[in-house]
Amino acid sequence: MDSNHTGAKSPAKKRGGRSARRRSREFALQGVYQWLMSHTDPEAIDAAALEAEDFDKADQAFYRELLHGVTEEFPSLEASYAPHIDREVTSLSPIERAILLIGTYELKNTTTPYRVVINEAVELAKSFGGSDGFKYVNGVLDKMVPELRPYEVVKGKNA
Repeated sequence: MDSNHTGAKSPAKKRGGRSARRRSREFALQGVYQWLMSHTDPEAIDAAALEAEDFDKADQAFYRELLHGVTEEFPSLEASYAPHIDREVTSLSPIERAILLIGTYELKNTTTPYRVVINEAVELAKSFGGSDGFKYVNGVLDKMVPELRPYEVVKGKNA
């Protein structure tokens, strides 16, 4: 049930139980996928997203941060996760690659707790990726946490 003890709906949740930030990640995933596959200009991807059903229920600023952050920092993001994968970056499925780019961007550039970043990436992989892609995404992002968020790892162990 999406309500608190007063019966009011939680402000973070939307119809279908998906938060505005989850929807943002879903739209960003679609945009990054399109960018990877067809090299579509991110501004054109934004224009299409604005017309998409339910885009108004997403955190649009967060979506733009993810999409544009990934496309602008693409080489450094891939360089960050490449040492933690077991194959060439270009041989990853495009969905897993897009999810790893988004997750890496979030780990490097946002204050979202790393466990939330990984959980959200896993959920994207379960919804959009192959049958076991979520395990791969989880493992790669988890290996990156000690180098990108060492302060959280120490804090998490003490908590």
